[in-house]
Amino acid sequence: MKFEEWEPFYKEIVSTMGYDVVKDREAANVLRDLLLQNRNYIKPDYIRELIEDKRVYIFGAGPSLELALKYLSFKDGIKISADGATSALLEFGLIPDIIVTDLDGNVEDIKRADRLGAYIVVHAHGDNIEKLKEYVPQLEKVLGTCQTEPLDIVYNFGGFTDGDRAVFLAEELGAKEITLVGFDFGDIVGKWSKPHLKGHTPIWESKRKKFEFAQKLLEWLKKNGRAKIERIVCRPLDYAMSECYIER
Repeated sequence: MKFEEWEPFYKEIVSTMGYDVVKDREAANVLRDLLLQNRNYIKPDYIRELIEDKRVYIFGAGPSLELALKYLSFKDGIKISADGATSALLEFGLIPDIIVTDLDGNVEDIKRADRLGAYIVVHAHGDNIEKLKEYVPQLEKVLGTCQTEPLDIVYNFGGFTDGDRAVFLAEELGAKEITLVGFDFGDIVGKWSKPHLKGHTPIWESKRKKFEFAQKLLEWLKKNGRAKIERIVCRPLDYAMSECYIER
């Protein structure tokens, strides 16, 4: 997605969610400065080499993620976790190859995956400037992204939430097939979405709006992107069984 294609979506998001464009731009510049100071930034080609022409699994933090990780294998593709979903993968003994995060998830788990070799795609926006300052210097391999105009080492591939931004990243960097896991977009938010959640919880209004934008953007990408995009849907059948199937 080129910036001129992303900009109308961004303007609608800012208008609906009440975000501050000036603060978003400030965050992008803060991230750039941190990456230059700490010399821990990578360029997109590092990730392109990993995922180009490959099957990519992208893990969101929806409630169904637990069933998918319990009953399915993901050894035949590259694993990208969206922020809090990283914690679920680690719980099940999986190390994501790439993490897409605005640092809202369990940062200790993100740091652990970083040490184990994951590339960390850190997103800058107006509400996470202090987290950027605290955590970016602690990471080893960071690709910076923003939601305003891209900078020389801070990129904008499109997308809004960690989950759909991960899909736009995979599309931009050449994935052949993208399979979404734990992308439920329902009335229940998965317990891995925020560190303070003790369990799956009813959705709140701002989260519902974010889901709506994420779905809208993914529909755009299905029509305009090159990669084949599908979604794994999992649901419990009874106390001992579940059903998982592909939705195209």
